[in-house]
Amino acid sequence: MNLKKSNTSHATRAFEKALTTRPEGRYFLRLYVAGATARSRQALRRVYQLCEAELKDNYDLEVIDVYQQPELARGNQIVATPTLVKEFPLPVRRFIGSLLNTTGLFGEVDLIARGKIA
Repeated sequence: MNLKKSNTSHATRAFEKALTTRPEGRYFLRLYVAGATARSRQALRRVYQLCEAELKDNYDLEVIDVYQQPELARGNQIVATPTLVKEFPLPVRRFIGSLLNTTGLFGEVDLIARGKIA
């Protein structure tokens, strides 16, 4: 049995299903960054683009600098930055690392893409 192919097919089906339905309710997102680095700024810009393009005014975004609030990072088991966490609607989803791959980001946090964000 080829597990990699099976997992890829399942992920593809899940992403395609997500494209056809939009979850109800306001989104609550948390973005964990590490200081005012270029990578942190890029992640913040990308998340704002995503939210404005896909969620309009239907979201709340909390940005947490793990250097200024390390207890929040520890308490929420954040081990790498940037990390985007979709807290609501459930289930909770996490996207860790580069936020440049919009398709991966949509699939990982269960957000719906109507098109790619440039």
